[in-house]
Amino acid sequence: MKQLCCDDDVLGRSSSLENEIEEIEEEQGTNDGYVRASELFEIDNRGGLATIKEGHEVETSTLYSFDFHDNGNAVVYVVVGNSNKISKETSMDALLWTLENVVVDPSSTIVFLIHIYPQTKYIPTPLGLIPVGQVSAEQKENHMAQERGKRRQFLQKYYDACAATKVKVDTILIESDTEAKAILDLMPICNIRRLILGTSKANLKKLKSRKGSGTADQILLNAPEFCEVKIICEGKEMVELQMFESPSPKSTTGNSPKPIQSHTEDQNQVQNGSFGCGCFKARV
Repeated sequence: MKQLCCDDDVLGRSSSLENEIEEIEEEQGTNDGYVRASELFEIDNRGGLATIKEGHEVETSTLYSFDFHDNGNAVVYVVVGNSNKISKETSMDALLWTLENVVVDPSSTIVFLIHIYPQTKYIPTPLGLIPVGQVSAEQKENHMAQERGKRRQFLQKYYDACAATKVKVDTILIESDTEAKAILDLMPICNIRRLILGTSKANLKKLKSRKGSGTADQILLNAPEFCEVKIICEGKEMVELQMFESPSPKSTTGNSPKPIQSHTEDQNQVQNGSFGCGCFKARV
């Protein structure tokens, strides 16, 4: 596996997210009808940002920054929750709302799906659950391969939704037990300017009463000002101004969404809002 460099300056400024990108798996989407922009990024949130590893040989020498696509494409990030029924429904609501209301030109837009999955602490064996550090490398890899297959299957319907609008889609997978913190830490690393996530009616009531402690609550309260956060409930945008007494620049205040700008325009508007790492290559 080829080890790629990361500038010391980037390491210094990315201390808020001390992650190790362990695995980049190629996802070919031509046979499934959806268009995959480049690669699937999988981040292990347990380690430090010491190395960036490339899982497959690449055919191009094009360099990308940690803004991922610095080529004029419009970029929007959508959070995809776990596999329980409510989370699946709210995540799909958020994605469909994005495709219908935010994506203006599918040919020049990239939708990033952010999926946080729990850390693997135990491996199932015929003898029961055994701590991951006490099983063989083969047992661990077999289990991890099965879990990767489940994640691909879980995410397939979201790829299909993007295929229906012919928009390019990429996936960022993060292994973490704290969903909100993982997403918040990712924001400055990827220069996330627009984040969309779904919520249920029950959680929406908690948001309005400020009594919630879920992912949406934490992200709304702690997202950096350069990131516009939109909450979607049953296909409708819940404007942050309606939820909290004090308005915040993290979300727009109108009912009509503002079309996303190109990623190049976003970069020109913010200084020191992102930090690039042109150290790994990805295939487009």
